[in-house]
Amino acid sequence: MTLIKSISGIRGTIGGTPDEGLNPLAIVKFVAAYATCIRKSAKATSNKIVVGRDARISGPMVKQIVLGTLTGMGFDVVDIDMATTPTTEVAVVMEKACGGIILTASHNPKQWNALKLLNERGEFLNAAEGQEVLDLAASEDFLFADVDHLGKVIVDNTYMQKHIESVLNLELVDVEAVKAAGFRVAVDAVNSIGGIVIPELLYALGVKEVFKLHCAPHGNFAHNPEPLPEHLTEISALMKQAKADVGFVVDPDVDRLAIVCENGEMFGEEYTLVAVSDYVLAHTPGNTVSNLSSSRALRDVTRARGGEYNAAAVGEVNVVARMKETKAVIGGEGNGGIIYPASHYGRDALVGIALFLTHLAKKKMKVSELRATYPPYFISKQKIELTPGIHVDAILEKVKETFASSGITDIDGVKIDFPDKWVHLRKSNTEPIIRIYSEAHTMQEAEDLGGQLIRIIDGMCRE
Repeated sequence: MTLIKSISGIRGTIGGTPDEGLNPLAIVKFVAAYATCIRKSAKATSNKIVVGRDARISGPMVKQIVLGTLTGMGFDVVDIDMATTPTTEVAVVMEKACGGIILTASHNPKQWNALKLLNERGEFLNAAEGQEVLDLAASEDFLFADVDHLGKVIVDNTYMQKHIESVLNLELVDVEAVKAAGFRVAVDAVNSIGGIVIPELLYALGVKEVFKLHCAPHGNFAHNPEPLPEHLTEISALMKQAKADVGFVVDPDVDRLAIVCENGEMFGEEYTLVAVSDYVLAHTPGNTVSNLSSSRALRDVTRARGGEYNAAAVGEVNVVARMKETKAVIGGEGNGGIIYPASHYGRDALVGIALFLTHLAKKKMKVSELRATYPPYFISKQKIELTPGIHVDAILEKVKETFASSGITDIDGVKIDFPDKWVHLRKSNTEPIIRIYSEAHTMQEAEDLGGQLIRIIDGMCRE
């Protein structure tokens, strides 16, 4: 059994002894710590906390413990039950709540669940706030409410529709253009909440026909829930069989979006953000942000549209902070995460789908043709395992010295920028490894660059 405690939330496998996994005792402790922090920091006066969950098998069990703990801490809880991560974020703002908790382990397999913690803006806690939650949980320095000050649970099942309506009302979402295009769309929702909300969104957009794959939200994921090409062979086959125009794949909590071309080929998760940003920038010129491990194609598209591109450390909270600093009109992460401030500061596959379909309708071309209009890049993802005695920070410093004549960014590990390619090295927070991401104009070049860094690091480790 595994429990990963980090500033971005609490993630673990279900089951085990009191000392392991995301068990009921651990849930109470971390939720009570979060409630204590929110009580001190939130400026909202509603005394509400929103709770939503994906369709994981453990969801109902975890939710009941979370609801009981929050009411036991004196908060009123708005229970929106099965909802996407972005829906929960939107609900926090609409409710003028003090915060929110999303019960989802995102792309992890079904035995995992997690507590994702939000502030009163419906955004993830920052590093300092997350650390405070961890410290309070460790010290158990929290106080439960007495019987006269217990909170209550308010059930509200309207937020899926409210979220969809907010997407339809975005200025750059053209429902009439999408409807006129008569799109036939395939959806793979990996048996989670996306199986309900994505078809509903598509029907509301006027899509002609929807082909559903794994849309029953029972939590027994039909394949690995991370929307990577090797996991998406079924929708690839469905595209050709159904003669669909486009395919959309979401992860269990619907904050990541992968797109499938009409010929069954992958559009590329990195290019979800690139295509949507291209459309947004064409109508609202401005700046963009993605994390250091995302494709250079976003930079190229942004500059072509007259904007400025900026990179952030890996992690949604870091991307959002950089977007606010640079007044970016759109941003996100290369894993298919679209963050569109005109909607809200959170990765949102619903927003991504609506903007992409509008873009596609106005371009009047096939998805594969649209993909061919963007700069061609290929990303290789490798890693090097380290022995316990290796000092990772020292290794990264040596790498910086070795490539000092190149463009170096060290806000998150070490990224080395060459004129026609880049490589990014980051130490893992959970494993004794260095992750090595590299990008070039061909996959062979990208893999060779990553391999070169692996050999250099291996040599340093032997010194």
